[in-house]
Amino acid sequence: MSIKRRLSPEESRMAALEAARLLLIEQGPQAVTLKAVAARIGRTHANLLHHFGSAAELQKALALYMGETICASVKMAVIASRRGAVSARALVDMTFDAFDTGGGGQLVSWMRLTGNEEALSPIINAVHDMVEDLHDVGSLCMRHVTKTLILLALGDALMGHPLADSLGLKRGTARDVAERLLISEWHRLGVVPDAPPSAAGPDFEVPQEDWSPTVVPDDASHPGTVTISSTRR
Repeated sequence: MSIKRRLSPEESRMAALEAARLLLIEQGPQAVTLKAVAARIGRTHANLLHHFGSAAELQKALALYMGETICASVKMAVIASRRGAVSARALVDMTFDAFDTGGGGQLVSWMRLTGNEEALSPIINAVHDMVEDLHDVGSLCMRHVTKTLILLALGDALMGHPLADSLGLKRGTARDVAERLLISEWHRLGVVPDAPPSAAGPDFEVPQEDWSPTVVPDDASHPGTVTISSTRR
């Protein structure tokens, strides 16, 4: 006969947060209630109230948990890419997956729709801490690239599929663009060995013009701004 191990308060809290994250991904924000989370982990409603106090506090704790988890995934991917362990595309996919299947997009849209702006603070702070850890204060360009990559991933998670269908584009187009941005900036800054950048992927076609992201360092009002320039073939 198996004996169910009694969880510590911290273990119970983490189990509840993971259950809330899965409910958000699988069923949407309306499913993330104290009652549903308690049922998912075999605890009582009173037990969840003891850990979080209210549904609003559960949302805030979930935002902190997911923000830290997502940023940890992105940070590990960036570090791995610097060591040559993963490609630019792998880094892009890890970031996009964190906001798509990882639930980051659902969380941000939920907090915005409910007006719970305070719950977004942990996500913003987690991103800030990640960027501070990854980039030196002087590396303004890579800060812009990191921000752009995260915003592309977030936007794609929220409406990438219907927008791609509407425009007649393949689903992975945004990821292809993000990959080209990374490769271009890595080579411009000498972050990776000089080699011909790979194509953005078989699903990304630019029949009449090509583009490459460049940095305009002379604009005093927008230092390090990333711009997109097109050159006709």
